[in-house]
Formats: sequence, structure tokens, C-alpha cells
Amino acid sequence: MKISRIETFLAPPRWMFVRVETDEGTVGWGEPVVEGRAEPVRAAVDVLAEYLIGADPMRIEDHWQVMTKGGFYRGGPVLSSAVAGLDQALWDIKGKTYGQPVHQLLGGPVRDSIRAYAWVGGDEPSAVREAVTEQVEAGFTAVKMNASGRMTPIATRAEIRDVLRRAETAREVLGEERDFALDFHGRVSAANARRLLPLLTETAPLFVEEPVLSEQLHVVPDLVNASNIPIALGERLFARHEFLRALQAGVAVVQPDISHAGGISELRRIASLAEVHGAQIAPHCPLGPVALAASLQVAFTTPNFLIQEQSIGIHYNKAAELLDYVADPEPFRFRGGSLVRTDRPGLGVEVDEAAVRAADRKGHDWRNPVWRHEDGAFAEW
Repeated sequence: MKISRIETFLAPPRWMFVRVETDEGTVGWGEPVVEGRAEPVRAAVDVLAEYLIGADPMRIEDHWQVMTKGGFYRGGPVLSSAVAGLDQALWDIKGKTYGQPVHQLLGGPVRDSIRAYAWVGGDEPSAVREAVTEQVEAGFTAVKMNASGRMTPIATRAEIRDVLRRAETAREVLGEERDFALDFHGRVSAANARRLLPLLTETAPLFVEEPVLSEQLHVVPDLVNASNIPIALGERLFARHEFLRALQAGVAVVQPDISHAGGISELRRIASLAEVHGAQIAPHCPLGPVALAASLQVAFTTPNFLIQEQSIGIHYNKAAELLDYVADPEPFRFRGGSLVRTDRPGLGVEVDEAAVRAADRKGHDWRNPVWRHEDGAFAEW
């Protein structure tokens, strides 16, 4: 068996799919994308395809090594995301060839279902009570929301109080048995994070995500010591050596993205590294159906898995939804806020190829917002 063709497809709202076909007709799907930078990732996939066309798709680890290390200059979100999507597709082919789900090829499942959370509140969080209530009624046992919109570097009392009020409202609706997570989204300065974390302790978030930007890992130990709230980050880290620094800083929950951090092959290694440090893994995944399906395959085999992000109903999805690109939605049907393990081969998702090709004819040019403070200075989104 040899790889004979590799194609990419831009699909609204902000996704990209890769289709890898073999000369025996087996097709694998992956999702390589950097949200807002899909075009350079597409070009990177084309470059990496030079290594793969004509090669044996079963040699996944060898391909991963060559794709990540074959160039003198390595790493970064664009290259790592291109590798990630191709890696997912190769695992999909391998599973389909052997008639087994990828989680069986990875050593077999350690759990039967995957707990997931739903997003609420949007970029400028509002109507929190109504949004959380809606997700509770839908059966979810956990939600996540942005802690704030744009925030000044040294926040006013009103800004601090707005964050606390949202957390208190979420806890009031959820009660003691359900969870909420707060995403600081890198919008909160280190000074503001030090003020907020102790004040949030009473509401007991499941975790606080990205309390500072990933390039500020040197301040994370101070934040870990500021309260007993678990600190989570990792969506903007792309390799084991980057996660090692975060874990050494005291991060309790790592959040690698299977479409950014080297795919299934690297996500497994990051999870094992986290386990050594006594940390949990909560994969980042505000993306499409292939990325979610690949994340689930790893989660089913990972002892230190905590909870899964998923994008159904997320505020980014204005032009299309995750289920628009699948032929059978059953693998993504929630039961009590969880996704149940299936034994479908490969990644376990049947991509609607006609829908993907039609979407690519429209394409997308999604870019994240550029925010500014009242004085006109750049603000973190």
C-alpha cells in the first residue's frame, strides 16, 4: 500500500480538512489548521506531502519523525498543525486497514465514555445565567466561559467584580455537583491574575485556563501559589518540550490541541509526560468533527484524561456546524454530557466528502478579531 494523493479543503466556519488516499482506495481524514492562519498551514501540508506521496502509510512514527525533523528549521504552530492533520489521517488509514478503532491500536480503552463541556457566554461574556441553564437542561455537567472581555492591564474594581459575578452566577446555577471552567484567554495580565485567583476560590472553578500568555510561563509558579484553583494551559504550546516547562511550573491541567500539537502521535506523549507530573489532560478542541474524533480516540486510552472541549454550539460557528460535515452524527451524540465509545474503525467518524468539497468551493478567510483598549492601544483577544 502506498500514499497516492493528498488534498486539502477549506471549510467554514474556520476549519481545514486533509484527505489522504492510498493506491488501494483507503482514505484517511485529518484536520490541520491554525484558526485565522489556514492558508499558510495549507501550504505547509503541500510541502510535507512531498515526503509522503509514494510512501507506506503504515509507518506513522517514521513519517512523524521526518515531517517534524526533516527540515533544519522546526516547530511552530503552522508546521506542527500541518503535521497534526496528516498524522490524524495516517492513523485513520491504519485503523480502517485493520478494521479497528484507533484507540485499540493505541493499547485499548481505559474508559467507556468521555465527559465534555459546553461553551457559554461568547467573547464578551453575557447572559451567563440563561446560557448555563440551557446547557444544564441539555444534560451537560460542565461548562466553560470566558472570564472577561478585554481587560485593562491593571483592572478597575468594576472589571474585577464583573469576573466574580459571572463565576458566582455560574456556580449558583450549576450547584455543587456540576462544574464550570473559566478561560482568562491570555487577556488577563499577571497582576490581574494574582488579584483574581484568590477572589475566585470560593466559587471553586474546575480550572482557570490561560491565566497568562504561554510565553509568560515564568510567572506561573506565583499564580499556582496564589490560590488552590487548578491552573490549565496549553492550546498555544505545540511540543513536549514546551509542555515540560509548563508542568515544571506547576500547571495542573494541560490542554494540547490534536490539530496543533503534532496530532495523535504527539498528544499521546504529552499525556504521558503530564501523568509523570501528576497532571490531567483536557484536550483543546474548538474545531471540527475530525479533530474531535481524533481527540476522543486518544482520550479513551489516556488514564489521566479529565474532560474534553467540543465545538457544537460554540460562538465561533456562525457559517457552519460540526455535524454539517459528517454523514452519521451518532458518534457525536451526547448522553448525560458525555460521548460514548464506539468501535467504528479508524477515527470513528464518517466524513461527508460531498459536503466538504462543496464547502471548499466557498472556502473561508476567517480571522480572529483585533481588539483595542479605549485609548487605541492593542488589547489581547
